Amino acid sequence: MTEERVFSFSLPYPEREDRLVRVFVPSHEEGETFPVIYMTDGQNLFDKESSGFGCWYTREAVREERQKSGRAAIIVGVHNTDPWRTNELMPKSIGEIFCREEDRPFIDPQGEIFDDFVVSTLIPAVEARFPVKPGRENRAFCGSSMGGLMSFFTVLSHPELFSAAGVLSPAFHLYSKADMRRWLQGLKIEQKPFLYLYTGAEGELEQDIRRSLAWTYKIVRAFYPADLLKYVVKPDQIHHEVAWEPIFRDLLHLFLTK
Repeated sequence: MTEERVFSFSLPYPEREDRLVRVFVPSHEEGETFPVIYMTDGQNLFDKESSGFGCWYTREAVREERQKSGRAAIIVGVHNTDPWRTNELMPKSIGEIFCREEDRPFIDPQGEIFDDFVVSTLIPAVEARFPVKPGRENRAFCGSSMGGLMSFFTVLSHPELFSAAGVLSPAFHLYSKADMRRWLQGLKIEQKPFLYLYTGAEGELEQDIRRSLAWTYKIVRAFYPADLLKYVVKPDQIHHEVAWEPIFRDLLHLFLTK
């Protein structure tokens, strides 16, 4: 039996310093393999000490799921830290970005670069180093806030690679409804991934996100099977890891058991 462990290593990132990646591998027998959930904001996933905001406690979630269903997953967290985080998790191709005029000089959407890093560099590196089950059905992507937006973008841009997305409090309010509709309607998705869409509604930011998620959900629902959508609104929850932690546990369970 190999004991559980969080591994840390770095991968080359375009035009920036190497990117820190942390990977939680559950305890396992020789030859045992696992599905994988790729996640943004790796600095907030595994322990409170490395987080500046809050922790998702993903290791504990995997342990509990294994006790409950007998199934487990590898968790891969890519660190996204300031001053680059917002821009690198903001896709340009969805549409024009809404922001305050004083913030516009600092807006430089580079989500497509991050997307290519995940697909071309991260996934091959993880599957070469760790006991991963191959195949689309064994890959999911999850994130919150800007990371939720990025998860939505990456999974729908590469439905042949991912079978599920955790889209938690996504920053859809950065785009207009018309641009989001245009982008979604332009996608060619033969294999539709499962989409877990969540938002709270406590606080001004989360209220903006709730409104934009509501109209995005209506657009998606028009061409998506109902059994591949889960839409959750918790009005009393704030924009914070304390709200996303239990939602992640539900996503983990659905991904591993559906």
